[in-house]
Amino acid sequence: MNQAVPQNSTVVAKFGGTSVADFEAMNRSADVVLANPQVRLVVLSASAGVTNLLVALAEGCEAEKRNYQLDEIRRIQYAILDRLAAPAVIRDEIDRLLENIAMLSEAASLATSTALTDELVSHGELMSTLLFVEILRARNVQAEWFDVRKVMRTDDHFGRAVPDSAALSELAQAQLQPRLQEALVVTQGFIGSEPKGRTTTLGRGGSDYTAALLGEALGVGRVDIWTDVPGIYTTDPRVVPAAKRIDKIGFEEAAEMATFGAKVLHPATLLPAVRSDIPVFVGSSMDPAAGGTLVCNTTENPPLFRALALRRKQTLLTLHSLNMLHARGFLAEVFNILARHNISVDLITTSEVSIALTMDTTGATSVGGSLLTTSLLTELSSLCRVEVEENLALVAIIGNQLSRACGVGKEVFGVLDPFNIRLICYGASSYNLCFLVPGEEAEQVVRPLHHNLFE
Repeated sequence: MNQAVPQNSTVVAKFGGTSVADFEAMNRSADVVLANPQVRLVVLSASAGVTNLLVALAEGCEAEKRNYQLDEIRRIQYAILDRLAAPAVIRDEIDRLLENIAMLSEAASLATSTALTDELVSHGELMSTLLFVEILRARNVQAEWFDVRKVMRTDDHFGRAVPDSAALSELAQAQLQPRLQEALVVTQGFIGSEPKGRTTTLGRGGSDYTAALLGEALGVGRVDIWTDVPGIYTTDPRVVPAAKRIDKIGFEEAAEMATFGAKVLHPATLLPAVRSDIPVFVGSSMDPAAGGTLVCNTTENPPLFRALALRRKQTLLTLHSLNMLHARGFLAEVFNILARHNISVDLITTSEVSIALTMDTTGATSVGGSLLTTSLLTELSSLCRVEVEENLALVAIIGNQLSRACGVGKEVFGVLDPFNIRLICYGASSYNLCFLVPGEEAEQVVRPLHHNLFE
């Protein structure tokens, strides 16, 4: 049984979907938790595949397809439940959640909404955490299930809700901190609640963010992110098998990697960690002995080139207007329109009569996922001529002092010569050099770049 430990050495451990995918994966994750007595709070994603099925249900579909998806969710969760010596009350609770899913998915087939989507997809985390508590209790561990919505207050921007850190800190200290002294607490990532009590989600991958936010609110010593890869690599090993693991990396570099597409960390994860100087460890729950990557405040002798990140599904918006020429206020008008539609701009370049900007269309759980609504395009078209290019990919070179170093162009742009580059952003940050390429060429760009910079 785990013993209570001092608050400042407490560890929050987060496990992703593959780490709680089935009975065996949950037991491996339980081994990781129990191997470190400093772990007092466990944050879980939904079992692998469940969130995708729930999002599909939220988009609305005919009865036959809906029944198939419901059966798949039931199969994934019952494959774990049936191997547990769980009390009847847990089986009843899982059944109740499955009935909720069926009812909400039927409502979604009639009319979809972002609020309904968040309510529906939250059930994945609710089920995985209930099952994981029973995995721990089967080992005679005093484990307690906790509904994170009691403390994770957010705004009502469903699909990509923004947490209220001040409210979270106050509520976590009052409701969660005392429990950590008594039991090993298991709670949900990804979900929260808005002022009226409705369930919200923090965007896909938001469980990492939840773990970091809870770690900050509780003043813990470290946040551990357990996933299916043993750390952060110089690029995605599935794209470049020769990619190398980075054993230690600074907050700024890791934040750039996460922002520009490295899937090991959610882009917002490092915000609370940086604010409160909390180290973040990334390792594999399938092979915890393999080590991992420590993300921390400082690293010695950081290299010029650190990693390559790739983010797909990018949209390039080009706005043309002769009114820009020697005029003031045009950019302000454009950004006011984007702000009214909750659009966050990633990269931007300008000429005398046009603006090119990118929008990231990954992450939101809202139905459809597209940020380019008819009302947004109509409003922009009243101001200027609008061109839209979709299915692009953003390649980001992450490094240190890139904007001040000599030789960067020689190392990079020669490799890019055969490719169609739609946009380049260089100089605004000393940590990255970004460019847009056609989506189908993304991997062909990354492989020779990685070879030139890291091999």
